[in-house]
Amino acid sequence: MNIIGGKISRYFGLRFFNAVMLVFFGIFALVTLVDYIEMTRRASDVPNVSAVLVAKTSLYRVPQVTERILPFCILIGAMSCYLNFSRRLELVVARAAGMSAWQFVSPAVIIAFLIGVFATTVYNPVSAVLQERSKQFEAELFGRENSSVRGGGGPFWLSQKNEEGQAIINAKSSQDQGVSLSGVTVFTLDQAGQFKQRIESRSAVLEPGAWKLIDARVYETRVLPRDLPEFRLKTSLTPTQVRESLATPETVPFWELPLYIKIADTAGLVAAGYRLQFQKLLARPFFLAAMVLLAAAVSLRFFRFGGVQKMVLSGVGAGFLLYILQKVTEDLSKAELMHPVAAAWLPVFVGGLTGFIALLYQEDG
Repeated sequence: MNIIGGKISRYFGLRFFNAVMLVFFGIFALVTLVDYIEMTRRASDVPNVSAVLVAKTSLYRVPQVTERILPFCILIGAMSCYLNFSRRLELVVARAAGMSAWQFVSPAVIIAFLIGVFATTVYNPVSAVLQERSKQFEAELFGRENSSVRGGGGPFWLSQKNEEGQAIINAKSSQDQGVSLSGVTVFTLDQAGQFKQRIESRSAVLEPGAWKLIDARVYETRVLPRDLPEFRLKTSLTPTQVRESLATPETVPFWELPLYIKIADTAGLVAAGYRLQFQKLLARPFFLAAMVLLAAAVSLRFFRFGGVQKMVLSGVGAGFLLYILQKVTEDLSKAELMHPVAAAWLPVFVGGLTGFIALLYQEDG
């Protein structure tokens, strides 16, 4: 019996893995196609555009998009897998072999957990790096100022002080995690806090000891504006400090998040976003396992009992409500109204507990 149960468990686990991969790569291909078409439309007005560069810009952005919808891939894959088992009466065979629902759900839970570990430790760092490369390609393709419309998650604000006074920097978008800025506006103040000048620039790059502003226009009181091909603004900021201030948590690889959090604590900066992202990535394997329990709770009913459409809708609805809960807790954490640990792990406990109780009720009454 143990041999038969082991073979059936491996069979169920392999079928679940194949279903999830089919859903994931199907969505990946669809997102890639849609994004490439949109990128091609935007690049139609760019002279001498390179088709390879357009494809790379689009392709490198897709992994981070699909990373966000991975829980839904697990949910849909698990539901389709178990509904197919039920339709082909394979669940009846498993029951006849003496297996309980827990025995043929546990392989999927384990595989989902391992997928979550891989997504956190390998896929996330790769998608973060590719996202930054995509921003660089987009800036090269459209020009830094035009590319700021889509990428960057801006606007970004940065303040610095030195012996000349204070400078407040605003940028529409950032590349290389804040070291390179696009659509830059700088307001400079003297030591007394009085306005000195406003500088508008197409782009800015942080160099040792100064910001290099490209194609700058300088506005000063009682002086006509002057255009400069290059303007250097003194700064004491380092690339590490700028990355900590301007890098969005989603663009920081998992293995670098502890360093960013440590730097923020040392510098007295707010690190709630980085803490939340780190906890979300730690909770991801458990969250994917919870999605399997939710899917199993609505998909193990035999086809001959009817109500399949209602089961599918209830599973999709449960996943959607869990997604809303996750977004609400994230917003509360970013507003510093909820601890990042609670915000990241609460959806995991709610989803896992809901699926566990539903399965427990169906199996044991």
